Amino acid sequence: MITSPSNPRIKQVRALNARARERREAGLFVIEGVRLCEEALAAKQRPEIVLHTEELDGRGRALLAAFTRAGAPLEAVSPDVMKAASDTQTPQGVLAVLPLSPRPRPAQLDFVLVADQVRDPGNLGTLLRSAAAAGVQAVWMHPGTADAYAPKVLRAGMGAHFRLSLETLGYEDIRSAAKRHGLRLLLAAAGQGEPCDRADLGAPLALVVGSEAEGSGAGLTAATDGFVHIPMPGGFESLNAAVAGSILMFEAVRQRREKP
Repeated sequence: MITSPSNPRIKQVRALNARARERREAGLFVIEGVRLCEEALAAKQRPEIVLHTEELDGRGRALLAAFTRAGAPLEAVSPDVMKAASDTQTPQGVLAVLPLSPRPRPAQLDFVLVADQVRDPGNLGTLLRSAAAAGVQAVWMHPGTADAYAPKVLRAGMGAHFRLSLETLGYEDIRSAAKRHGLRLLLAAAGQGEPCDRADLGAPLALVVGSEAEGSGAGLTAATDGFVHIPMPGGFESLNAAVAGSILMFEAVRQRREKP
């Protein structure tokens, strides 16, 4: 059992939680909690290490047994050490260190989310969760967007990272990829373009969602194939980026379900 927060493994976990650069250089990231670990296990992710306390409930113990059957190395830690390693105020007693190995981009794409300048981790994680639920095949993120593997993004994503192809791409690469896959690059912008219920979101689509404060960058705004907005009869100027993106993705789902 690890009982010291100064243990090298615990120091590494704290560094991975704290810094995107550390995650990139090590090729590793950290997930916490039973639910996220269950999602990783279901996706056949192979942890480098699973850290856990002895005070897990039945569901937590079943998770550890499943990790053991999958050949994942386990290490018990004291509650104080788990608290030191965790990014949350109330740790659930289990975390896993996973390799940074995103799902490859599918050869055929007709539904892509582009996150541009979405800097709030909670918003990005919620967008990823909605994208996975809506059947989005890939998410392209501009470097100005929050790191997809930051702890808050992972918690808000609720396992979406294991279901989506995630890539960080510059504006030119986004434009080129959309063209190569025959996707219409449609940018969500308050009050601009067609209302979402009249726009054609059933065709092959790369939906661009920018930050609530700044919108999308000029590199995509200039190259977009069109704009789309959400009608707001209540008179609000804009919606939270995660809410707006979710509405638009599920409007696309509705249209696609209604196609003959």
